[in-house]
Amino acid sequence: MQAAASIQVRATNPESIRKAIAAKMPAGVYESWIAPLKVSVFENNLNIVAQNQFSADFIKRTYLNILESVAADLGLALSIGVGRAAQTVTTSVNDNNVSEFRPSRPLRVVAEVKNAFDDFIVSEENSFVVSAAKKLASGTVSFSPLFIYGAPGSGKTLLANCINTAANGQVLMMTGAGFVSEFLRAINEKSVFAFKDFCRNCDTFILDDVQCLSGKRACTDEFLSLVLDLIRNGTNVVLTANAAPASLGGFDRRVQSVLASGLTADLTAPNRTVRRLMLGRAGAPADVADALSGRIAADGHLVAGVLKKISAYSELMDEKVTVEVAERLLSDSLQKNKTPTGMVRAMCDKTGVSFDAVCSPARTRAIVRARQIMMFALKSATKLSLSEIGRLMGDRDHATVLYGIAQIESARKTDLILNAELEQMINECK
Repeated sequence: MQAAASIQVRATNPESIRKAIAAKMPAGVYESWIAPLKVSVFENNLNIVAQNQFSADFIKRTYLNILESVAADLGLALSIGVGRAAQTVTTSVNDNNVSEFRPSRPLRVVAEVKNAFDDFIVSEENSFVVSAAKKLASGTVSFSPLFIYGAPGSGKTLLANCINTAANGQVLMMTGAGFVSEFLRAINEKSVFAFKDFCRNCDTFILDDVQCLSGKRACTDEFLSLVLDLIRNGTNVVLTANAAPASLGGFDRRVQSVLASGLTADLTAPNRTVRRLMLGRAGAPADVADALSGRIAADGHLVAGVLKKISAYSELMDEKVTVEVAERLLSDSLQKNKTPTGMVRAMCDKTGVSFDAVCSPARTRAIVRARQIMMFALKSATKLSLSEIGRLMGDRDHATVLYGIAQIESARKTDLILNAELEQMINECK
């Protein structure tokens, strides 16, 4: 009799119960949501005490079946609620009663400017996404989340910073890497619930570089829960990434569908006109800006590097930067003058098809598709005739080139990813 009672005590020991719950769910989920809870047994009742009402409601909604199963195995009834201890202000980290989460560094720095979006040079290709960003910054919108994607150097972070500066109310902006770091620190310091409240206490939430969460299951689960709660509460959500939601690797279909549930807009790399304006704004003489704009890659990061180098040279050498000085100074950054063959070879590298295959008689689906994409890009970016384009593609005739261009023109209307790739190729060929 006494032995049976001893076994029952061990079975209903809080630590044993925690192990039983942990065995029924992924480790990341357990550490994020269940580990911080208080677990106790009193009068045949399994009591689960949460830090706040939000956490209690979420656990009931999401993990009730698991907790009921564990309680039933032990012959106990289940009770989930919010305890008084959880609502008092305390600095006891071990009990997860931290009432305030403090990020490791400030997450918002606002510049004093009349119009934050003046920093962003708008091109015809990007006018739509910039208009959406301005609308969101001015108040609550119906298309949240706004998901902005584009290649590195297209200006995603700059546009996110513009929204951060211009938005009304409380704004919280984090990078993907920063979110991962702060969330893991909250787990380590037993302040997960305080972190959750901290992220939800805003009018606009911005996460730059969502792809940094790829493959991090616990962080992704927490991020998804955060985005869904923010949307339900009417909070504006802005997300940026280097690819469209459906093309983000390391995320399951459920996450991708939520990311794509609002307004998805692509941001193209700065074209030649934008690059010339950027150089002019930085103080480069008009002739220098015009000469360099066509020989700098369509990458905002590279353009920024060129601007810093020109500015540093002018300041340190106390000498005006001419076209000749700029070409010598930037010889490691400037692209060689483009030739049609060079453009084709560069596009072969992007599409993963060899130059010899493009010029060969081969008609496999992948090669034909790549060939047609290059025909379209050359026609859009250069003044080459259809016959000249055909010769570059292995002596194809006029009708073949015209058919290939028509195929891509039709496909790009419904394929946003293809359209973004084409825009980048066209910009790089100009």
